Amino acid sequence: MIDLSTGYLGLKLRNPLVASASPICKDLTNLRKLEESGAGAVVLHSLFEEQINAEAEMLDRFLSAGAESYSESLSYFPDLQNYSMGPKAYLDHIQRAKMALGIPVIGSLNGVSTGGWIQYARQIEDAGADALELNIYFLPTSQDIQGREIEDSYCDLVEAVKAQVQIPVAVKLGPYFTSMANVACRLDRAGADALVLFNRFYQPDFDIDTLEVTPRLTLSTSEELRLRLHWVAILSRQIRPELAITGGVHTAEDVLKGIMAGAQVVMLTSALLKHGIEYLRDLEANVVEWMERHEYESIRQMRGSMNAAAVAEPAAFERANYLKVLGSYTLKAQRLSAD
Repeated sequence: MIDLSTGYLGLKLRNPLVASASPICKDLTNLRKLEESGAGAVVLHSLFEEQINAEAEMLDRFLSAGAESYSESLSYFPDLQNYSMGPKAYLDHIQRAKMALGIPVIGSLNGVSTGGWIQYARQIEDAGADALELNIYFLPTSQDIQGREIEDSYCDLVEAVKAQVQIPVAVKLGPYFTSMANVACRLDRAGADALVLFNRFYQPDFDIDTLEVTPRLTLSTSEELRLRLHWVAILSRQIRPELAITGGVHTAEDVLKGIMAGAQVVMLTSALLKHGIEYLRDLEANVVEWMERHEYESIRQMRGSMNAAAVAEPAAFERANYLKVLGSYTLKAQRLSAD
């Protein structure tokens, strides 16, 4: 029998399929359906920092930076009233979810500064969450903010939260760092128990008729998985924290690639929005079918089998492979024209 069980954040999961933080997880009925459909764990929708302490000095400094030069800059953030719930309601939601579900429930905080995060990290733990995900959503718009400052703020936040809670803490990151490996190492030293790669920063669009900047939600596709695979494959043998892939997981093949790169779990939202929560059953069945066909007995057996330390050509993850990729495409184009 195929063993799909995996470990993540010190928790035992029946499989590596995790529902990521989204409005899907705001509804208790959806959470029950996620469990029934086979989710290994759920990450609840985020409690936003703006709801906790909108007047915090650091929050004002970071989120307002550059706003005076571009009046629409603050409108890039989600509509909190439509997306989330207040702090007390959020804590109640955790308690109800823990009472209703048998799978791990992970809380989520979204923001960038310490402020009220410390207090609510503790309260999320007290409400019964099995772990906490820090979803650090920060858009540096000011030319005065240096890259090191941003990295320092991430590490300071993780250290501060870890000092106050006993439950494991994951950090959800965006891909826009000059040295991703260094940032991952620093977050490791700061105490992060897992890294979730990568946050999808929603980009504004232009309405050229009304001359307005409009928010636009675009669901992920499997094409976005490559960036996640690249960095998970590189980092999985370098750092202590576990790794989760989020963004671009839509098919059983995507799930298998993520595990082979070295991820403990893969997280889904867009696929569930497109196909429905029950789609988890199809994903799990297709993963099992593939593993049986290729004679794998467990998820553990395949994890990391294609990371940078395991593949025959590690240069495939580095610049040394760049010209080879471009050259192979050119040759294919020449063959097509010759035909």
